[in-house]
Amino acid sequence: MTNSVRKVAAAAATAVLGAALAGCGGGAGVPDAGREARMGTPAASASASTSASAAGAPAASPQAGAPAKPPTMAPGPNGLTPVFERAKQRTDKTVALTFDADMTSDQGPRAADGEHFDNPALISTLRTLKVPSTIFMTGRWAEEYPDQAKSIGTDPNFEIANHSYSHHAFTSPCYGLPALDGAAARADVDRAFAAFKQAGAVNTVPYFRFPGGCYDDQALRALSTAKVTAVQWDVVSGDAFAKDPVAVAEQVLDGVKPGSVVVMHCTRSAAPVTEEAVRRIVPELRNRGYRFVKVSELIGK
Repeated sequence: MTNSVRKVAAAAATAVLGAALAGCGGGAGVPDAGREARMGTPAASASASTSASAAGAPAASPQAGAPAKPPTMAPGPNGLTPVFERAKQRTDKTVALTFDADMTSDQGPRAADGEHFDNPALISTLRTLKVPSTIFMTGRWAEEYPDQAKSIGTDPNFEIANHSYSHHAFTSPCYGLPALDGAAARADVDRAFAAFKQAGAVNTVPYFRFPGGCYDDQALRALSTAKVTAVQWDVVSGDAFAKDPVAVAEQVLDGVKPGSVVVMHCTRSAAPVTEEAVRRIVPELRNRGYRFVKVSELIGK
């Protein structure tokens, strides 16, 4: 058992956190001791971008704000999918706010009954504050909210990354999420990219975030042919099911360092105070001299 699986198992034993993260993703998911070697080096070459497109991860549109060839990272040992957590160049005061747009494949009836898995106010605030952001979207979310997926995915302020289609686990245990085997996991990634394309999103990037943040070497091996870079984070916002936006903002502000990746959520029912927290976080970090960037800019450093 790798250290990542042990840590996921330990986290799953925490009932409250497990309940929160089962619905909206945001576990620890720390890779094993081979992480540094596996992460490799940034590879922004045409061949890397071409490989991503050939594998079903569409290249971003060349319109302003969307890099034509999003940078990816070189595969790790034995071709394992590389994992990115924080920029290696850690003196530049840049930070990436990332938002998981979560919806599991079986939550359609809940949406039909009025539950909101979207958060238009958050997206509007990010636009108003001019915060470039990366949205890790599930394919099921894009199917439920195609107009919003297209709006986000054609706005140069944003880039859409893959958060799976079903939001099922890629290793087990993972906060009670049902698990996919290797072949199903790989197909799930392709299905999500197809859903983005169907919705009309063009600013898509070959990045992937594991549901719940849970993965091990077997999961990284299953995704190796997708030619994506797995993106984790180094700052947990704590916005999942939070009721106090001040506490969420303080947790982010306390954790951010140059090159940080912050994980938050774009799901009203599961993260109702995120938009208000962002309105506190953004001006304060700017006062501290930080510049907001998309994940693609951090990976490209």
